[in-house]
Order: sequence, then structure tokens, then C-alpha cells
Amino acid sequence: PSRFQIGIGCSGGGPRRRTKRGFRRRSRCRGSGQAAGVAAMFPIGPADISTDSEEGLSDISGSELDEEITWIEWFCHLKGNEFFVEVDEDYIQDDFNLTGLSAQVPYYEYALNMILDFDDQDEQLREDQQPLVETAAQMLYGLIHARFILTSRGMAAMLDKYQRLVYGICPLSQCEAFKQAVLPIGQSDLLRQSTAKVFCPACREVFCPRSSKLEALDGAYFGTSFAHLFFLTYQYLVPQVVLTPYVPRLYGFKIHKSVKDNLRKQREQAQRRLPDGGGARRSDEILAD
Repeated sequence: PSRFQIGIGCSGGGPRRRTKRGFRRRSRCRGSGQAAGVAAMFPIGPADISTDSEEGLSDISGSELDEEITWIEWFCHLKGNEFFVEVDEDYIQDDFNLTGLSAQVPYYEYALNMILDFDDQDEQLREDQQPLVETAAQMLYGLIHARFILTSRGMAAMLDKYQRLVYGICPLSQCEAFKQAVLPIGQSDLLRQSTAKVFCPACREVFCPRSSKLEALDGAYFGTSFAHLFFLTYQYLVPQVVLTPYVPRLYGFKIHKSVKDNLRKQREQAQRRLPDGGGARRSDEILAD
């Protein structure tokens, strides 16, 4: 999609006061249920934000709408955000764990206050800035999430989702036969570089996820290292099966490798006859290799 919509949560507070540890438990807010974290993939302004839907909450009944919960609980219960685990507030309050994030996320202090439900407000935001702070809070939570899942507690939470096939199964035909579970992975640790993909421990390949909601999330919310560290930690989850590589055939006969070698030699000879002396190869010939 060319644009993403995000859900509107509750309004944020002012700069965090280090000396005050009070939190405000908030009522579950009503807003759009589109995968909120995807706002980080493209710049989003107030005009791009939708607030007219109440379909955003998953697994929530009417009575639960009135219960007081934290912003983190609310965010992780939005439809499309079931792929996130709930990050411990103690982890977020440790400034060491947030090193470098202030330079990546706008409205950093306001966003952090929103995530932690701080009530302290030294400076009121304009009404048109509230949606931007909500977007920033979702971006910040995603980046914190990528760090949290590298910890033992974060991995344990992801293990539960992995075993429940929350992220789906490998689309490779041989892996699909025994319902091999996959884990989310990013192709960059920086925002707006690529969407989330999935990694299969059996074939050790990276695929686009079957879930459009997962694919809509920024890959930086899961990072490039988590999936590999996960299977180093839980080595018993790595399948011991040996996959048989696919062998192309024509009328039941294997295609001999010399065919490809001969085609490559023909291309190289054709390149030498070009006016530039064959110094550069065309992109379609490179892809053919």
C-alpha cells in the first residue's frame, strides 16, 4: 500500500520526571485497528491518521473495554499488533536500554511518557501534535521491542508465540509438509528500510510472511539478530531433518549442469563482440545467471 493508517490511542504526557514514579492506569482507548506500528515505514502527517473505526481491539469483550490497563497492554491488543510481546516497564525505565533511540524518534520524551503512562505535564502539546506523538510512541515501542526480545524474558515471550504459530509456517513445500514454524526478522535495524520478513530454521531461508499484517510492520521492530540468537538459545527447536533440494527436470530427465555452463560461455562471447568490449553486462543477463 502507498499509505498506512494507524490507530489513535490515548493522549501523551509531558517530559518525564525522573523523581516521580507514579503511573496513570488508563481506560482502553477506542481507535482504528490497522497495524499501528507500520507508521514507521513512511512519513505520516495528521491527515493520514484515521480515528473513525472501532475495530482495532482484538480479543476484547464489552466489559473489558472499561477496565483500566496500561498503554503497552492496549497497544499489543490492537489487531495487527499481536505479533508484539509486552515489554516490561522496568526494562523501558532503564535509560541504558534506550541508548540512541532519542535520535531516531521525534517527540521522544512525549512518546516515552505515553508508553509509560506518566501523568506529569510541564508543557501542553497542541491538539494537532497529539497524533504525531501517538505515531512516535508506536515507533519508539517497536524499536524498544527489538531490543527487549534479545533478553531472556523477551525470548521466553516470543517462544510462546513461536510455538503457537503466531507468525505462520514456512511456505517452502518441504517445510510446509511438517508445518515448520517461522520467526519474524528484519533486513535492517534502521527504520523505513524494509518491512518484516520471516525466517525458517529448517531451510534457513527468508520469506515474505503470509500475513499481510505482519508484512506491514517495519522490520526494525524485530531486528536482524533476534531470529538467529533465538535458535542458538533454543537449539532443540532447530529441525534435524535434511531437506532435499529441488532438481529441475525436462520430461523426467535432469538438466545437466553443463547446459548452464554452455549458456554462460555463449553470453560471454557475445559480450566480447559488443562495441564497449564487454566491460559491462546487461542487467537481464546478470539476472539470468
